[in-house]
Amino acid sequence: MDIHEIRLTVNGTKHELAVESRRTLADVLRHDLRYTGTHLGCEHGICGACTVLVDGMPARSCLMFGVQADGRSVETVEGLGSPDDLNPLQRAFTDHHGLQCGFCTPGFLMLVTAFLRENPAPTDEEIREVISSNLCRCTGYQGILRAVRAAADSGAASDSGATSVSGATSVSGTASVSGIDG
Repeated sequence: MDIHEIRLTVNGTKHELAVESRRTLADVLRHDLRYTGTHLGCEHGICGACTVLVDGMPARSCLMFGVQADGRSVETVEGLGSPDDLNPLQRAFTDHHGLQCGFCTPGFLMLVTAFLRENPAPTDEEIREVISSNLCRCTGYQGILRAVRAAADSGAASDSGATSVSGATSVSGTASVSGIDG
């Protein structure tokens, strides 16, 4: 086995651990560090359920090795709020029926958190473009679109708890998914 000592910060908490080089960041987060809000869906990077923020930018944690997170900052859904104190984006998803079964919700929340930090006043078309990179089998996307619109209109980006990373790549530029064109 090829084991590496890594240091990473997750939701503001520093961690040091030994990681096998073949293990994904999703496995490290879920199994080693117990951040179980990061969900695994397709394990091929298609669905987006495993989306976390690495140095402020969305990343599919099922496609990234844990050792690649060495020295980096990772944000998971657990860092957004708590059941007793939802952040504005989580509240908007609840209020606007942006979730049903909830399996895809952590990935959407993390993707949209990064998006609203980069673009706090998006158009509906920009929202559609960004959310099209994650899959939801339950909602039909309209509730998600309404939730993101409401969060943007309420200034949720300023309440997101972190700032954008300078020099990071854009969140936009995603593929289209049918069913979200309104």
